Order: sequence, then structure tokens, then C-alpha cells
Amino acid sequence: MGERTVRQILEATPELFASVIEHIEEREVQILYTQIDRDDQQRPHFREHAYRVDADAYFYPASTLKLAGALLALEKLGRVPGIDRDTPLRIGSARDAQEAVEVDETSPSGWPSIAHYIRKLFVVSDNDAYNRLYEFVGQEEMNCGLWEKGYREVRLTHRLSMALSPEENRYTNPFEFYRGDEILYRQPAQYNEHSLSADRAIEKGRGELVDGALLNRPKDFSGANFMSVRVLQDLLRAVVFPASMPPERRFALSPGDRRFLLRAMSMLPRECAYPCYDRAQYYDSYVKFFMFGDGKEAMPQHIRLFNKVGLAYGYLIDNAYIVDFERGVEFMLTAVISANENGIYNDGQYEYDAVSFPFLANLGRVIYEREVQRKKEVFPDLSEFQLH
Repeated sequence: MGERTVRQILEATPELFASVIEHIEEREVQILYTQIDRDDQQRPHFREHAYRVDADAYFYPASTLKLAGALLALEKLGRVPGIDRDTPLRIGSARDAQEAVEVDETSPSGWPSIAHYIRKLFVVSDNDAYNRLYEFVGQEEMNCGLWEKGYREVRLTHRLSMALSPEENRYTNPFEFYRGDEILYRQPAQYNEHSLSADRAIEKGRGELVDGALLNRPKDFSGANFMSVRVLQDLLRAVVFPASMPPERRFALSPGDRRFLLRAMSMLPRECAYPCYDRAQYYDSYVKFFMFGDGKEAMPQHIRLFNKVGLAYGYLIDNAYIVDFERGVEFMLTAVISANENGIYNDGQYEYDAVSFPFLANLGRVIYEREVQRKKEVFPDLSEFQLH
């Protein structure tokens, strides 16, 4: 029933979706739409509608996996007495390829902190911020921490936007957390002894641009990051509705850390004081692709997207819990689409503007309007998500 529901939604508005439906295999579309209904105790109940969701149909997750990095970093902080998300830190360098950090002039204190990295990670999808969380958690713990919770369709192998070898990505930097002259916690450099490459070739396209030269062979993603659509939405649900998840699949976050995370996930660039972002470059929908991603207008205050997007190699993804406080609308939506018509990777020629942004924006709007019209027995209490 779930697949049919989403297919009917797409087919009901051919003026919006026909061009994608006609090339659905080529576009690698996957959609997971989850309706939410509350009982008289305000407990959420979920009904999933999955369309072409398939963990074996690989797509590059790009920045969507940053949500996992934030969750694991906050959980790890909670296991270390005497430090928290705002504790100043220093990041060392144990290898030539690693970059050290001691100051951050964009933070409220002038020093780096886990909180500041998480804020940047969500508000503008800062890649360096994710890399620092990857280094703090460590490659082995990034993966094992998710696998042990039952999130199996995951492989996190590398930093983002850094040309490091698979071997270099197995090494992560040393960390120090401090207050004044006192070192509160010292973490040595780490190394993952286990290779994380897929057990099969994952070949896409017909060519790849490498160091300016076109290689006429498919790109192999077997050593690249991987996270399935279902894991993406389950991680989202673990943040938004932790009590709805089995205990073993939850993350050990304090109420304050969870609230901070939700606020960062829904914050618009103009609402962020540290860093202060240029509104012309970082408009409201800069990382809000559903409903608003095909324009640069100001988003209405009564609608919020608690989300994480991804954009790379022609893939465009959004993973969101969407709410309208005025109309009592809430639903979860995760979707991916590929737009790489020439089949060449790394050439920068992807059809994001012509195909992908309109598709995700229209998909979000059509499902939102469906939710507005859908009758609910209990009006949801969304007050815990009014964070701005």
C-alpha cells in the first residue's frame, strides 16, 4: 500500500512529476513518506509509505550523514565526566595529512567546541565541522556505534571535501578539552584497524574526471560513504521521537543536548548569531530543499524543517521532519534523486536546478498540502518543537 500511495501522489500531478517518472530508474528516485497521528495521550503513531526504497540501490549520501556525526559526538561527550558540548577544545595533528585547530573566531568564545561545529554543520552544512566530529568520534566508533544500535545499512569511510586516501581516513586527530590551563580530557590519535570498503564493486555512470583528465570507465563507489534511506529516516526519528524507538536504537542524549540538536537542525542562517552568515549567500532555504528549495524567498515562521540535506555527485537528498504549528501538520519525508545526464562524475555538470531542486520542492509541497487536508482525530501538540 505504501508504494502505491506515493506513486499515486506523483502520478496525480503530471505537470510537476511526469518528466521524472518517465526516467525513474535513471533518476534513482527513492522516497519514504511517514504519516504521523497522535492518540489522546499525544503519543505519535506512524504509517510509512515507501516508494522504491532499496538499501541495495546505492546512492552517495553526501552531507545527510552529518546527522549521525552529531548524534554520536553528543553521545560520546555524555560518557566523559567534566566536559560538555560547549567545553573549549584543541585538535592536534598526528600525521602530515591532518589539520590542527586551536582557535575559531566565528564561535561565541573564540575557541572551537562540539556545539559550534554542530551548529555550523546544520545551519549551512559546513563540511569541516562534520570532519571534526568524525575525528572526535573516530572512524571505527562512527560505524560500530551505529551498527551496535541496529543501524546496519551504514558505511562511513571518509571525511568530506578532503582528498585523503582510504588509509589516511582511518587515522583521526588527537583532541584536548580544557578549561583555562587545566586539561579536562585528552584523547590520543585513533586508528581503525578494520577496512570498511564494500564487498562488491559499486559502479556508476560512464566516466569520471580525475585531476583534469577524463577516465572513460564507471566510477566505483565501493570505498565511499553509504547510508540507506531507511537509516536516514530512522536516525531522524530517533532525534524527534526517541521514545518511539526500541531502547537499543536510541541515543543517550541529555534533554538539553537533544533540545540543542533540534534547534540546530531547524535553524535558518539568518537566525544564527555565531557564525553570522551573509543573507544574500545563505538564504532561508539554503539547506531546506523540501517545499522551499527551488526559491530564495523568506520561509514562513510557522513552518519548520528539522532536517539534513545532501548534495554531491549529482545526488540531491533531504531528510526532514516537517511541521506547521498553525495548521497542526507534521510528517517525515526522506527522498533522493540523481541528475547526471552525461554520466560523468566530477565534471560539475549536474542538473540540480533544472531537475532536482524542483522535484524535492514540489514533492514537499504536494505532500504538505495532502497533510493539510488529511483529517486527524487529535490535533498534535507541537509546542516542544517551537524553539525559535
